[in-house]
Amino acid sequence: MRRLHAIALLVPDYDAGLDFFVGRMGFDLLEDTDLGHGKRWVRVAPKGAETCFLLARAATPEQEAAIGNQGGGRVWLFLETDDFARVHAAMIAKGIRFEEPPRREPYGTVAVFRDPFGNRWDLIEFAGRP
Repeated sequence: MRRLHAIALLVPDYDAGLDFFVGRMGFDLLEDTDLGHGKRWVRVAPKGAETCFLLARAATPEQEAAIGNQGGGRVWLFLETDDFARVHAAMIAKGIRFEEPPRREPYGTVAVFRDPFGNRWDLIEFAGRP
């Protein structure tokens, strides 16, 4: 085994996922392949990231119910930055809402936000990293 390639992230609609992750968050669109029968292989990632998200359109009632709750209500996605203040301000300017003001922890500066699907994320700048 070499690396973690992708994490499937349930979305209600592929284009809604692209609008948020590429349009608002500035992630790169790595692939958008039509698989037929209404399915697509859609991969997005933060610029320079090795692991990507596979945007998976929910196809069953159980999957629809899990949209935004894949982490069981906990923060389960962690977006690292090397310039917290700049990225935080840019995200707010793009309409991304944070649940709390930034706080300093022994491990770094962090604030929790939700994507439009309900997933909870940490925006984090780790302390002591070059």
